[in-house]
Amino acid sequence: MANWTRMYDCYGDADRVPELLDRVEREGDAEAWTELGYRLCLEGDLVFPASFAALPRLVRLASSDPRARALAGTIVRRAAGHHGCDDLFADCAEAVAEFRVLLDLYLTSRPDDYLAAFRDLLAVDAQYHWSAALGDFTDDFYHLACPHCAAEVTIAIGDYGRYSAIRDWNLGDVERRDLRSAAGEELSGTGRWMHDTAVRDGQEALAAGIRYLFGRAECPRCASLFTIADEYTSAECPDP
Repeated sequence: MANWTRMYDCYGDADRVPELLDRVEREGDAEAWTELGYRLCLEGDLVFPASFAALPRLVRLASSDPRARALAGTIVRRAAGHHGCDDLFADCAEAVAEFRVLLDLYLTSRPDDYLAAFRDLLAVDAQYHWSAALGDFTDDFYHLACPHCAAEVTIAIGDYGRYSAIRDWNLGDVERRDLRSAAGEELSGTGRWMHDTAVRDGQEALAAGIRYLFGRAECPRCASLFTIADEYTSAECPDP
């Protein structure tokens, strides 16, 4: 049970949170959901001790209420931030494991909000980087440095093309080189899991984009080849 006397939300006082949880559980009150979401995830970004204290109850509601599932997902995605509540989040391990099972089952229903739930599942597995970066591959760009010559390379994966290029302020993407897609069976680790889950659920465009994202690109400057996902991860998640 949460000790609400040591909790606070975005207003600095969590007195309202247990009451709001009771209301949404009892009545599905839309106004209460709106206030609860604001108190627990300020502007969808900042989380608080009350956010993690509420997480187990939100997970219990998530199987029957999409608002609970979305709010729980937002809290888990923000768990990677600097919130000073690592101990409280660690106490939610059982709820997070339950949430993982729920999300995985939900994805098999091929919902309209598939990508949002997929990103929540990545966060549940502590893949916060890909949870934040992954798009639907209709208009996705990734910016990184060539590991061989340090040229700034733009990677495009979308309906407009799948290529590496040098981005010019006036001319746009120039010196384009086609990306080299990985085969599904060549993938490993997180990339393999992401791909296999998308294939399982009939998300063909997502699966194809993941194969390119974990495939290889040619640097337009020095013509060397590199694995896109590895270099993008290195750029976004440097070693401490």
